[in-house]
Amino acid sequence: MTLYPLKFKPLFFDKIWGGQKIKTELNLDFGTLPNCGEAWMLCGFDQTDSVVANGALKDNTLSELVEIYMGELVGEKVYQKFGLLFPLLVKWIDANDDLSVQVHPDDELAQEMYGNVLGKTEMWYIQDAEKGAKLICGLKDGVNKDTYIAGVAGRTLSLLREHNVNKNDLYYIPAGTVHALQSGLLLAEIQEASDITFRIYDWDRRDEHGHERQLHKEEALKAIKFEGTDAGLVRYAKKENVVNSMLYSPFFQTNYLNITETFERDLSDTDSFVIYLCGDGAGVLHTPNAEDVAIKKGELVLIPAICDEVKITPSPTLTLLETFMQQ
Repeated sequence: MTLYPLKFKPLFFDKIWGGQKIKTELNLDFGTLPNCGEAWMLCGFDQTDSVVANGALKDNTLSELVEIYMGELVGEKVYQKFGLLFPLLVKWIDANDDLSVQVHPDDELAQEMYGNVLGKTEMWYIQDAEKGAKLICGLKDGVNKDTYIAGVAGRTLSLLREHNVNKNDLYYIPAGTVHALQSGLLLAEIQEASDITFRIYDWDRRDEHGHERQLHKEEALKAIKFEGTDAGLVRYAKKENVVNSMLYSPFFQTNYLNITETFERDLSDTDSFVIYLCGDGAGVLHTPNAEDVAIKKGELVLIPAICDEVKITPSPTLTLLETFMQQ
């Protein structure tokens, strides 16, 4: 069977800090969850699997497709490197309340601690931000291992770099960066396929049973990169009907497409699957020898690696995050 552009059923997760914006702002129906914090739009690792929602492959899982189609789906070099593991996770996050201050391990530390798994480098695209919204990304200048240890014993927040946040901002969070989303943010997170999180501080918050959530201070100390990273705000252009480079990292590349007229995209040099996540508007994606696939705000479409070109027709305008694996 010839592969075609694939849509998937989102997986929804209730979180203590979540809200309702994934439904009200992105029109993704998560049912009766009281505090939906995350919608996993594409994933295929650790027994958490996206299910195809369209076409002849409907109801197959992403992991099943990787096993059957291998390089035709993900790209030959991607398959050689990652095998049956789909290497990225794409999600929407509704931070209705502050998330914990945390850090993620890099690939080397994750494998040292847990075996054949990936670490977690990620990016945040701010879909919407309430007035005065902030986030934490990185440690303040001069914070080293010794001052960090002393600070964690006292007031963690005094060590952290806080940023004012606006709609359409992009933040890069390499593994080893201390970070936290704060309240009033709706965002897309694109990351390595990993869910390893070391909590450092959780605002003295308690769950519905009155218990504080578990912290991982010793593990976090191993993961933090005190020598500095490329973390922080990333500037990018938003020109119409061209490919605007957003983020070029060792793990994935993301571009910004602001489309106001039919746009033809040549993908022949990527040797990778291509993910389109819709931030605003609506349109249609067309690849040769396949039915057109509609996409609208909040939705995701996966273009298999075997597809060398895609024609994008907006209705009337369309903004997309385009992500593929960096070679």
